[in-house]
Amino acid sequence: MTDAARAKALPGAGYALALVAATQLVSLLDRNILAILAPAIKRDLHIGDAEMGLLYGTVFALFYALFSLPLGRLADGWLRTRLLAITIFFWSVATGFAAFANGFALLALSRLGVGIGEAASQPAGTSLVYDYFPRHRRGMVMAVLAAAIALGLGGSLMIGGGAADWWNAHHAGGRPPLGLAGWQFAFLVAAAPGFVIAALMWRLREPVRGAIDGVDTPPDPAPFRASLNVFGAILPGTNWIALGRHRAAPRDWLINLVALALIVAGAIAAIRWTETLSPRPPLVLSGVTVSAHMLQWSVIGFGLFVLVNLAQALRRDDPPTFAAFSSPSLLLCIAIGSLQGVINYGVMGFTPSFLMKSYGLSPAMTGLQFGLLSAAIGVAGPLISGPLSDRLSGGRPARRVWVTLFSLGLSPLIALWVYRAPDAGAFYLRFTLYSVVLTMWLPPLYAVMFEQVLPRMRGITSSTYIVVSTITGLGIGPYAVGLISDANHGDLGAAILSINWVAPAIVAMLIALGWRVARDQARLLERTRAAGEPV
Repeated sequence: MTDAARAKALPGAGYALALVAATQLVSLLDRNILAILAPAIKRDLHIGDAEMGLLYGTVFALFYALFSLPLGRLADGWLRTRLLAITIFFWSVATGFAAFANGFALLALSRLGVGIGEAASQPAGTSLVYDYFPRHRRGMVMAVLAAAIALGLGGSLMIGGGAADWWNAHHAGGRPPLGLAGWQFAFLVAAAPGFVIAALMWRLREPVRGAIDGVDTPPDPAPFRASLNVFGAILPGTNWIALGRHRAAPRDWLINLVALALIVAGAIAAIRWTETLSPRPPLVLSGVTVSAHMLQWSVIGFGLFVLVNLAQALRRDDPPTFAAFSSPSLLLCIAIGSLQGVINYGVMGFTPSFLMKSYGLSPAMTGLQFGLLSAAIGVAGPLISGPLSDRLSGGRPARRVWVTLFSLGLSPLIALWVYRAPDAGAFYLRFTLYSVVLTMWLPPLYAVMFEQVLPRMRGITSSTYIVVSTITGLGIGPYAVGLISDANHGDLGAAILSINWVAPAIVAMLIALGWRVARDQARLLERTRAAGEPV
């Protein structure tokens, strides 16, 4: 074992981890609070489910995924504490801005701002805490961050609903201050913690990048310019300006345009197929009629083209990072996590509706019960698997993979039992076991994934993972469950179970990952040095 592997955590590491975990918690709170407030917002602003779906999914996901790449690149070159402080403040302002929305447009602007601000939270936060803790404790680190995410998701249902109900009850029969409704007050409550965390993050000590891994990382001379260059290179339209400025070879132009043509053709085919499978009425957004399926697949196509542009930009501007990204183990980690996102988003997006429809539970009772359970059990699974994978690994990354394989191989089988429960009590009892096993996958897989790149590449790696997982998980998971449910006369239980058919592919990839991860990790420095990395 190397000296770096035996290193102790830096002084203040626990405080830094707590602060980054609080950032993740508030991020998920601000992101997901819209779900519990949706009925009141629809009533007061006179908008429909289609508009709410766009606010919750499409608008947020598009800007979150797009801006994660330039902000992830900035996290790899600038002070991560400063970047986090600024972006936390920004998205907290955007969350609070929703309290004063009087129509769809202002609420969409708020969600756009939240998506942009939160795009830095995972890349910068993960990179930061990895430079506070040594390799053999990073499973525990990812467990804490995963637990914080679960608390944020569950807490958003309880805090959002509780704050709105308290405000409405306290001001029943009278004119509330500033004329705010309960849902508007809930947005102000959700925004408040972010300002405190931003102030604390600004004062947090920035660790030396890569020092705890024994990897010398020279400072980036122009991180903001590099970030802007990434944004210009990936954004459809400006990517062609970047190709022209760099005098790209005809082969690069051909690859880009052929990829675009294939993506457009695939999107058109997907639109036609899904319109045949599940015809839906058009959406009316601020007087404009839009096909729901066209909007869905256009956003996914946009994201895929961004990834094509990113690959070309890295190959041209940062060959060492491109070489690291060519690692089969890294690509397998991203694919596994993204496919699992299809299951997770599909399951969690429709389970509350399944409970209300199948067992006759009220929205308030569902929000309280399922929110509490999601928060409590979502904490338990990662806190078991993270330290367990640290203890089992002993410097062998394949052993972390086997913990993930246990989780993702067993959980689909338990799901068959859960979503056929005869009553709500049986469902919650079975779901407890299911959720513990299901949530064990994230810490060990993430610990493996971020060891496949150099310390200076962790931000862009996290951002790339965000784009892929957002497109596949958030973009396809709930959408696929809804399509299958519509095609099966509203059988949500069967639709939720059907999304688990991606599990065999996940298991096969995990076996492949376990077989080669140690070899790929050992060759990291060799690959990046050959591409010009000065380490």
